[in-house]
Amino acid sequence: MSLRLLLAVLLALLPALAQAQGAGELQLLKVTPAEDGSQTWSLTLQVLALMTVLTLLPSILLMFTSFTRIIVVLAILRQALGTGTTPSNQVLIGLALFLTLFVMTPVVTELYDVAVEPYLSEEITLQQAMDSGVEPLHRFMRHQVRESDLAMFASLGGYEEGFASPAEVPLTVLIPAFLTSELKTAFQIGFLLFIPFVIIDLAVASVLMSMGMIMLSPMIVSLPFKLMLFVLIDGWSLVMGTLAASFYTGVV
Repeated sequence: MSLRLLLAVLLALLPALAQAQGAGELQLLKVTPAEDGSQTWSLTLQVLALMTVLTLLPSILLMFTSFTRIIVVLAILRQALGTGTTPSNQVLIGLALFLTLFVMTPVVTELYDVAVEPYLSEEITLQQAMDSGVEPLHRFMRHQVRESDLAMFASLGGYEEGFASPAEVPLTVLIPAFLTSELKTAFQIGFLLFIPFVIIDLAVASVLMSMGMIMLSPMIVSLPFKLMLFVLIDGWSLVMGTLAASFYTGVV
């Protein structure tokens, strides 16, 4: 997600990992002395939870944020331009990550204010922080999801009667519906991006055929024209701005 969110998660777990306030609470490391003078060190469930969160960060990035739509559109754009591996995968992922950071900033800020900061101030418990932290992400996803996809997964999950309010949609239904909607939207945007470049390819191919230059690849001739068109219309700014504006992140 973002560096701030990662630091917030780590900071939220460090106090619980570093200290024990009672005999019934978990500790970071439990030292058990043996009869021969040696010591046995055992990790607790909280350390296991921390390691699990770090391991699942890539999946969280894909499931709960705008990353999926952005990276798919950028990959389709590269294919439409016909530039092969330029920009490289590393460049596209970097663009997608920082645009995701830009889009998700209001959501992450709210999550930090309602969950992480109160927990660090010991105003709420860890469970309350988790419940409060899920709500901003839940709201973001349900604002992007399509009703048809949500209805389909609700039916498959046995929720034919529906839900009393959008906030009651369980994550087990919302996450797959959100990902499906993101892929649909990404392919729709990619289709619109592909059209002008296909027209250029067809025009160049028709000109080459009429001139009898059938041995010359139309892709080689059309590539400079597509690059020139993309640069003249300030294509990267248009694409990045359109992607950022396609998400609704308002806090309501």
